[in-house]
Amino acid sequence: MSVVVAARRTWTGRRGGGHAGADEARLAAAVLSAAAHDAAHDAAHDAAHDAAAGPVDEVVLGNAAGHGGNVARRAALTAVGRHVPGMSVDRQCASGLAAVGTAAALVDAGHARVVLAGGVESATRAPGRAHGTLGYDRASFTAPPWADPEAGRAADRLAQERGISRALQHRYAVASHERLRAAHTAGRFATETVAVGPLDRDEHARALSPRLLDRLPGAFSPDGTVTAASAAPAADGAAAVVLAPDGAPGLRVRTVATVAGDPAMPLLTPVSAVRAACARGGVRLEDVAALELVEAFAVQALAVAGDLGVDPLTDPRWNADGGSLAGGHPFGASGAVAVVRLFSRLVRGGAPAGTLGLATAAGTGGIGVAVLVEVVR
Repeated sequence: MSVVVAARRTWTGRRGGGHAGADEARLAAAVLSAAAHDAAHDAAHDAAHDAAAGPVDEVVLGNAAGHGGNVARRAALTAVGRHVPGMSVDRQCASGLAAVGTAAALVDAGHARVVLAGGVESATRAPGRAHGTLGYDRASFTAPPWADPEAGRAADRLAQERGISRALQHRYAVASHERLRAAHTAGRFATETVAVGPLDRDEHARALSPRLLDRLPGAFSPDGTVTAASAAPAADGAAAVVLAPDGAPGLRVRTVATVAGDPAMPLLTPVSAVRAACARGGVRLEDVAALELVEAFAVQALAVAGDLGVDPLTDPRWNADGGSLAGGHPFGASGAVAVVRLFSRLVRGGAPAGTLGLATAAGTGGIGVAVLVEVVR
């Protein structure tokens, strides 16, 4: 089995904010370089890391809304040189997590020894789209006759069908922001981040005023309950990990599960993905010590956690330091950010060998990805 031996992310920037001057390749190159440096440094100073020594064989990056042109290869040229190929992966908001799973499969199959994997997105620089001379607001994620809802309307529908109130969604959003701000104050992100430009914190994190929340209109439909506070803001950022053969300390990738669900209800696909990952890994969800969900919407987090039998407001395993709802959602990177967070919580946090973690994300069109990891020392 492959092992995540190093993990880094950028601070997450607002659209048009602190990362506005950096394109996707620059953001990705920064975390690729930092993660590769961490792995090489550890290998040079600790014989236990010898399995991670050696040149990088491949770069795999998730990207959902970029310019195309194989951002993984563009970033690899800057970060590790022309001798390393790159492959870009698009599973929409699950792209970064899918890239990590793809890299693990390459190492496990013996097709590569050391792989850099992760994701990147720049909401600031996301291009307009056009089919010939006809412009359109977003890409299609399904083909007729399948439903192809815009994500925000899918969230409103989920809230209506599950009876998840606007007030409960706001309560979860407040909790996510409080957790993220507490992690900032405690310095828990210091060793996992790399600065690009002027940013020195996650730009979206803030205190949410109940008076402000009460005045917010529906963000996606006049009668909807999802608001700007309970939907993750599109953001700029990148994250990367280093995968190497078993033998080095870090996070062993126990299993990766990718599932297809109802395109009309894409936000629930993490439920099936998590269940599949646990079944393949031979574990129960109760055995998992750290859970990271890419929070596209508060209603999604509440519904997914409820279906899995977890209380996301009180369970300390669940997005313990906040999630995309508070920090921002760089679509193609957020799944990789979840793996970086597991690495910090479990490996940097000193969890004993055998401790389990799980990261999961949903992709528009009805895709769910989950990665089950285990601490090795």
